[in-house]
Amino acid sequence: MIDYYEVNYDLMCSFYPLSRKVYDKLFAIAELKEIKAGTKLVSIGEVSRKLFLINKGVLRSYLMMENGKEITKTLFTPIEFFASFTSMLTNTPSEFTYETLTDCHIYEINYEAFVELCNTNTEVLKFYSRYLEFLFIEGESAFIAISSMNAKQRYLKLKERIPNIENLIPQYQIASYLNITPVQLSRIRSKLY
Repeated sequence: MIDYYEVNYDLMCSFYPLSRKVYDKLFAIAELKEIKAGTKLVSIGEVSRKLFLINKGVLRSYLMMENGKEITKTLFTPIEFFASFTSMLTNTPSEFTYETLTDCHIYEINYEAFVELCNTNTEVLKFYSRYLEFLFIEGESAFIAISSMNAKQRYLKLKERIPNIENLIPQYQIASYLNITPVQLSRIRSKLY
């Protein structure tokens, strides 16, 4: 059995070395939930008030186009933080839906309680600052990958990150993430395998 308390501590310390005392304060404001596949944690138009940390499962953030087409922005896997950051930071409705694709174990963290810790504890504030820097760098990397890689290269990069992705989520959701059609994904897979 995975000790998520330790795994999550290691993740957070990879951004900034937190003391156990401070980590325990963060852990105290987090609530572990078992969430079924297909659950929307944040919906388009909803103001987000929570940070999340996925410990088990796969979920996605997606945008709904006017024609009804869903475009998957991000796939989240263990162990990652996620949130509708723009919605939380600006107190505006989310442009994205965050939905579980498999059964998940997710920690929910009340954003206001987290901000309160940031205001009273420099370790938490430094961790948060480093994490936001990480998100900025990841965002640029994702833009470069989408702009410079072809569909096959994007698929191989996804397989490198999540080797068993085909066993976890439907093909159309993988195709949506890669910004290709399911038919294109089938062609790529048939050429590779």
